[in-house]
Amino acid sequence: MIDNLGLYIMAGIYILAGILHFLKPRVYLKIMPPYLPYHLLLVYLSGICEALFGALLLFPATQSIGAWGIIATLIGVFPANIYMLTSYKGKKKWYKLALWLRLPLQCLLIYWAWLYT
Repeated sequence: MIDNLGLYIMAGIYILAGILHFLKPRVYLKIMPPYLPYHLLLVYLSGICEALFGALLLFPATQSIGAWGIIATLIGVFPANIYMLTSYKGKKKWYKLALWLRLPLQCLLIYWAWLYT
């Protein structure tokens, strides 16, 4: 069980994140780049992907599919992270720093998922 702790944590994070897309869609709508169409649909689809791929991590037979799905999802939402950074007009320096740090964090999350492929 302890060997799989990281896997269970990852699965829980993505399942919860996916559910939050449905409970708090406005949070995600705010970060959608304006050049993308169908913002609400994309928020819901990304939520489905995160929850589904997170759940697939929990079963040995589908773990690799779940991990590859998470990698694809992280790559797919990367433009939203860039948009958040480039469109931020606030004065909170700590928040701007967090947005910058989020970009390499995405790479670490991709690597973490890759460990389970």
